[in-house]
Amino acid sequence: MSGRVRGRAPDGGIVSVLGIPYAEPPFGADRFGPPRPRRAWAGVRDCVAYGPVSPQSAELPGAPVWSPGDEDILSLNVWTPEPETGTRPLPVLVWIHGGAYTFGSSAQPDFDGAALARAGLVVVTLNYRVGFEGFGQVPADGDHACPPNRGLLDQIAALEWVRDNIASFGGAPDNVTVAGQSAGATSVACLMTMDGARGLFRRAIAHSAVGPVFAPELAEHLTRKVAAEAGVAATRAGLAAASPQALVRASDAVAEGYRQDPYSGRISWDPVIFGPVADGRLLRADPLAALAAGVAADVDLLVCHTTQEYWLFDAVGSCAEVTTEPELSRFAKDFGVPDSVLAGYRRIMPDATARTIRLAVCGDLMYGEYSNRLAVAHTRAGGRTFLSRFARQRGGPGPEVHAWHCADVPFAFGNIADDSARFLIGGPPTPEDHHLSARMVAAWAGFAATGDPGWQPVGDASRDAIRIWGAADPAAGPGFWRDGEVLRELWSTFTYRPAQP
Repeated sequence: MSGRVRGRAPDGGIVSVLGIPYAEPPFGADRFGPPRPRRAWAGVRDCVAYGPVSPQSAELPGAPVWSPGDEDILSLNVWTPEPETGTRPLPVLVWIHGGAYTFGSSAQPDFDGAALARAGLVVVTLNYRVGFEGFGQVPADGDHACPPNRGLLDQIAALEWVRDNIASFGGAPDNVTVAGQSAGATSVACLMTMDGARGLFRRAIAHSAVGPVFAPELAEHLTRKVAAEAGVAATRAGLAAASPQALVRASDAVAEGYRQDPYSGRISWDPVIFGPVADGRLLRADPLAALAAGVAADVDLLVCHTTQEYWLFDAVGSCAEVTTEPELSRFAKDFGVPDSVLAGYRRIMPDATARTIRLAVCGDLMYGEYSNRLAVAHTRAGGRTFLSRFARQRGGPGPEVHAWHCADVPFAFGNIADDSARFLIGGPPTPEDHHLSARMVAAWAGFAATGDPGWQPVGDASRDAIRIWGAADPAAGPGFWRDGEVLRELWSTFTYRPAQP
C-alpha cells in the first residue's frame, strides 16, 4: 500500500475504509494511458468518505456526482469485520459497478458492503474510468500509450491492489471473488479471459451480463463522432485538448443523436456508445467465445439474470418505444433476430402486444440469453458454473414491479431496506423480501468462501441445478422464463458477434 489509512469507527462490528487511492489520477500528461501505480503518501490518510466519481453526466440517487476538476477518481472502499484474535483471513469479494460503461460509481447506496461483511467476507468496491475516458478508442501518437479498454485496465489495477494489500484488512489474497452486474458483469467476464487479470481471482459472479462487446471498427467510428461533436481532431492530441467535461457533453450529444434517428440501426434503440473492445490483444475476443475456448476453466463462475430485464428501461423511459408490428419487425431486423424467434415469443405470449414482445425479446437478447450462454460455454469448456434467475415480482394498487434489471442487486447486497432501493423493489421490503435477501446474501458468501452457493452446478442432473430467486413456484418462475427451455431452443439460431458500425 502507498501509505497508512484510517477508516470510520466500527459500526455493528464492521469497519469501513472509504476512498483509498489505488492508482494515480488518470489525467494530465498521461491521460488516456494505462493506470499508474500510486505514489506513497506521508502519515495517516483519513479514508472516511467515498472518492470522486469518474467523469459522467449522471446524477444517481444517494450517490455523489462528478464535478469538473475531480481527478483523483481511481479509488476503492473496504468493509471488513472487526478483527478477532486467532481468526483466519476471510474470503474477499470485489464488486465492479455497472452503468452502461458510461456512468455509476462504487458510492451508490445499493453497494454498501456492510451486510456482506457481516456474512463473513471482506468486501471491496471500486471506481474505474467510464465513458470516453475509460472506453473511448484513442489513436496512439507514438509518444503516448493509449490502450483500449482503459476501464478494464483500471479494474485489473484495483485487483492487483487487493492482491498486495487486502491481508492488512483481514482478507485472504488467495481467495478472491470478483463480482459485477450489467456492464460490471460483462467486465467480470472480460477479466476472466484477459492475460493481465490471470491469477488475481479464483471465482467470478456475473449478474445480468450484457453482450456482445464492440468490434474495433465500431469503437473507432464512435470516436470520430464524439471528436466531431466536441470540435476537435480525432487524434490523441486533439482529444486530450478537450476537457473531460467537453467529452462528456459530446458523448451525450452523440448518444442522443442516435436516439432521435430511428433509422440509424441497432444503436438507435438503446444508444450505449461505449464498452469493451475486442481489440485482439488486451481483449482478444468477446468473452463468450473466449470462455468457450476454455481460457478460464480454472475459475468458478456464478451467473444470474432477471426474468424481465428490459422492463426497467421502459419504466424509466430510456429506450425507444415499440407500439406497432412494423416497428417490432424493424427492431428485429436491426438486431438480426430471426423471424422464428419472434414467432416463438408470439406462441408463448399469444395475448401480448408488440410493445410487450419487444421488451421480452430485447431483455432476453441482451441479458438473459447472453448470460445463459456464458454459463453453458464455461461449463462445456470444463469450468464449474452455477446458474440462477431472479424472478421476484411485486403487485399492489400501483403498477406491478417486474423482475427487472438491477432489482436483484440490493437483495444480494442485503440493502433492500435502504430508501434508494424502493423504486427497484416497489416500496418498503416485506418479510418475504427480507427472507429472500438473506438467502441471496448467504449464497454469495458461500460461493466466495468455498465455491458452493447452495445448489448444484450446471450439468448436474438435479432438478435444483438452476436456482430461481423469489418465484412462487421455485421450479418455474413467473413471466417468460416459465418456458425457459422453449426460449433456449428459439435462440439457438442466433449468433452473438462483436457489435459493428
